[in-house]
Amino acid sequence: MLYFLQQLLNGIHSAAIYGLLAFGYALGNGLLRRTNLAYGGIFAFCGQTMILAAVYGWQELWLTLPVTVAFGIAVAMGYAALLSRVLSRAVLAPLVERSPNTIVAATLGVLIVLMELSRISADTHDYWLPPMLATPVIFASNSVFVATLTVIQLINVAVAAAVVVAATVYLSRSRFGLCWRAVADDPLAAQFCGVDIGRVFHGALLLGGLCAGLAGILAALYYGNLGFGAGLVYGIKVLFVTAVGGYCSPPNPATGAAVFGMVESLWAGYFPIEWRDAWMYALLAALLVLTAERRDAPAAS
Repeated sequence: MLYFLQQLLNGIHSAAIYGLLAFGYALGNGLLRRTNLAYGGIFAFCGQTMILAAVYGWQELWLTLPVTVAFGIAVAMGYAALLSRVLSRAVLAPLVERSPNTIVAATLGVLIVLMELSRISADTHDYWLPPMLATPVIFASNSVFVATLTVIQLINVAVAAAVVVAATVYLSRSRFGLCWRAVADDPLAAQFCGVDIGRVFHGALLLGGLCAGLAGILAALYYGNLGFGAGLVYGIKVLFVTAVGGYCSPPNPATGAAVFGMVESLWAGYFPIEWRDAWMYALLAALLVLTAERRDAPAAS
């Protein structure tokens, strides 16, 4: 029983990362209505940037560990904001107006560029952060097993949950949230009603990019490293989860992504881990087909 509890506790951390990613992805794709593969690239790029900036602060600036980590986080979040603004204004906005179907190819190109920039910046080396805040917090124990989470896991979960809850409240009560829902539902009608759809579009992609950057930072702080291909893996998973949950209400795909993280953790605890991604992708594909059939059923009848 304690082993099962441990897998659930591990899943809470994965759920927090996936939930934050899915929330930010839904913010942008509720307006784009197209696959944005660059989103996963921002996630991985910001995580790797945080690590590289922290290594620079430690080795070149002779900063203390807390200060160098804070320096890395600040640099990574700055890059998240910059990348989101450049991506929304220079790539996505022109394509939405002229050729929306090319967004997939364009964002795939952006993802590849970000992956290569990270690899070149690191000189193809894997830099690792030292274990931080790894003190275990005991939730339950017996004579042979102890169920724990580390302090960094608890901090990551608290930060991700706080951001998702705060953003959900902001969307439900602010003028921006009202305008976002109007543009997501019908951009032309929203524009006729006086909504600045360009401002809403860029604002949503900026907030989504910041969510991706923060998720990458949290993942890097916990794992100590993010591979150059992590953006594609996480991006595809969040794409499937968000497609199942829908784009019209970001909390829904965030909740679905959290459940996905829990299930993924349970699979890793009880079944061969080399088959985990294959079965999880198959499950997401099956759910996508079932939800698509359910949405089409009323129209067909």
